[in-house]
Amino acid sequence: MGLIVPKYQSTAVARNLLRRRLREIWRRELQPTQPGWDLLIRARREAYGASYGALRAELLAWRDSWT
Repeated sequence: MGLIVPKYQSTAVARNLLRRRLREIWRRELQPTQPGWDLLIRARREAYGASYGALRAELLAWRDSWT
């Protein structure tokens, strides 16, 4: 899995929090169910203000649309 978390004039703390949240969602939800996939996630500006639950719901909806 690759992550692209642009600066979007946010702080390093905000970028790192978003990276940690996305990695945790990957570890818990996406990695075990999709062997053989390469995934690249590019965070949008609105992702910085999203809660863990909102990010998780969005990624799971994406996964369900492709599987």
